[in-house]
Amino acid sequence: MASAGRQSFLRREISQLPLFLLVFGVLCASMMVPAMHALVVNDHSTSQAFFYAGALGCVIFAMIGIAHAGRAPRHGALGPLMSLLSAFVIMPAVLAIPFVEALPTTRFVNAYFEMFSAFTTTGATLFDDPARLSGTLHLWRAQVGWLGGLLMWTAAVAILAPLNLGGFEVTTQAEPGRSETAPHASRALTPRQRVGRAVTTLAPLYAALTLALWMLLIFSGQVPLDALIHAMSVMATSGITGTDPAVPSAAGIPGEMIMALFMCFALSRLTFSSDTVTATQGGLTTDPEFRIGLGIVILVPLALFARHWFASLDAENPEPLVTALKALWGGMFTVLSFLSTTGFVSGHWTEAQSWSGLGTPGLILMGLSLIGGGVATTAGGVKLLRVFALYRNAVREMEQLVHPHSVSGAGVAGRRLQSGGAFIAWIFFMLFALSFTAVVLALALIGVSFEDAMVMAIAMLSTTGPLTQVASEAPIDLIALSDTAKAVLCTAMVLGRLETLAIIALLTPDLWRA
Repeated sequence: MASAGRQSFLRREISQLPLFLLVFGVLCASMMVPAMHALVVNDHSTSQAFFYAGALGCVIFAMIGIAHAGRAPRHGALGPLMSLLSAFVIMPAVLAIPFVEALPTTRFVNAYFEMFSAFTTTGATLFDDPARLSGTLHLWRAQVGWLGGLLMWTAAVAILAPLNLGGFEVTTQAEPGRSETAPHASRALTPRQRVGRAVTTLAPLYAALTLALWMLLIFSGQVPLDALIHAMSVMATSGITGTDPAVPSAAGIPGEMIMALFMCFALSRLTFSSDTVTATQGGLTTDPEFRIGLGIVILVPLALFARHWFASLDAENPEPLVTALKALWGGMFTVLSFLSTTGFVSGHWTEAQSWSGLGTPGLILMGLSLIGGGVATTAGGVKLLRVFALYRNAVREMEQLVHPHSVSGAGVAGRRLQSGGAFIAWIFFMLFALSFTAVVLALALIGVSFEDAMVMAIAMLSTTGPLTQVASEAPIDLIALSDTAKAVLCTAMVLGRLETLAIIALLTPDLWRA
């Protein structure tokens, strides 16, 4: 009984610690995983780097936790949101310490950028040659991205949803950054209680899905380490891989099919949860986000397939049917991957080009990444729900042109999407466009070419880092950029991960007084 009481007291004390400190402790403890992997593969210097950094971090966490014990926690709307922003900016510096110790041939600035990109689930890498990094460092990159995805998964429900941010503002009645006046059970909880409940609910599901995907990829023929890296990258939509980024699946089409199945989780939260039902109550089959995402995944590859098919009519091809089917699948997998902002490219994506002789414009992949996935998922982009809100508003406006006195019959939720939700979605699109313009101009002033600046701006704001390798005619050499350019890209990654509305909410005086 006494032992159970002490454990309960310890859990209660830990739950009272600041969110930023808890994230710090979890990340430091997670360094033991690559330390053990490096020890198993006899890479003792790398194992020591991660073990010492993790042990020192855990000691610092314990000391600060003890000093903080007994203090009355201060709850407010600003605290968790500010902690989330601070975690994305400061924590990559902590995560870069073992990385740069294990890879002394690189600078700390490059290690910080690498960890920043992984933690925000962007997945852009400075090391184009996978052989330069050991398997342990590739595992660490994927693990950091996986933890960053879990952080955003829980933050969407526990932090952004109560403030009507992150896409939730489209279907709510209150303004972004403010809670609705209507009573709700979750609003009776403190921010720490909401975070704790979200973690205990979502973390086991997140880990179970990752484990299931890992096992399936191993059965499909992938090496266990590569399978684990790809499993974590797919669940976090980070697009991190320890192999050639253009061919993430060594198991061929079966492995890609398995990954594509799990990428569907990024299209709508209703694929695994019912806590964010928005415009409909009919489940996944009537969910607007999933239906729009599925339509894009079907229609865009078919359009590309038709384009290549007509171009190949005059070309000599010994296996037209087999080649055509492989090209069709390559298009479907790649479209789904970039729509979910994962960024993996099918091994058969380039087969369509060799089949017909036509290249596939990178602008298509950039557009898919801009659209992004569903609300409250690990995907980036502007979100499918906002696209749906603008679509509903456009349909309603055309109806009123024909029948000026008509009344919408879409119900309360539908009318919200057609009016106020569409207005907020349009504001977000304008803010996103302004952010894109600012990033492009900043990179151009530094000396980056205009085309590369556009690709990098979209890649960072949509958290789809692999775009820098496949969207332009030649892969962009990120490591050759100046430190100032890398700082601009890090700023864009924060804007893309937290979204501009959340950053603006932090500047609201009313929120500081909450």
